[in-house]
Amino acid sequence: MPEKSIGRVKSFYGHFGMMIRAYAYISMHGPDGLRKISEYAVLNANYLLSKLKGTYKLPYDRVCMHEFVLEGHWDDADVHALDIAKRLMEYNFHPPTNYFPLIVKEALMIEPTETESKQTLDAFADALIKIAEEAHHNSDLLKSAPHVTPVGRMDEVKAARELTLCCWIPE
Repeated sequence: MPEKSIGRVKSFYGHFGMMIRAYAYISMHGPDGLRKISEYAVLNANYLLSKLKGTYKLPYDRVCMHEFVLEGHWDDADVHALDIAKRLMEYNFHPPTNYFPLIVKEALMIEPTETESKQTLDAFADALIKIAEEAHHNSDLLKSAPHVTPVGRMDEVKAARELTLCCWIPE
């Protein structure tokens, strides 16, 4: 245990631990650091937006702040935002937020953080561009994704309606 620690923060303290983390983050970076972090987040989002706007429908074509929304469907491809998100996992990227905001059909909300490198942003954009090509030429590949996970695609509607909670402990 470090000498100047407050000790372990248990879950029954609620969001207290998150408040401490946020306070530590703000204190550690200070006003100038927070400004620089914000500038990088905005730069990263606009960089990705500029790389993807010709491939995906952009419902609000304007300079974005730290996030932007794309439409995850095309008129000539029977693909949904969820299909794109599931396929993106096969490219080793965490999928973006789906179906939010609700005013955008098949929304993909993309929020790159300030810590992403240009190489990571380029790889992410390349993966989304490749997935768009797959959507037009082999939509079944997206509809059955992910293929590399142990259980494949889950039936999310069934899981929500027939909730079964259990504890699985790997050996």
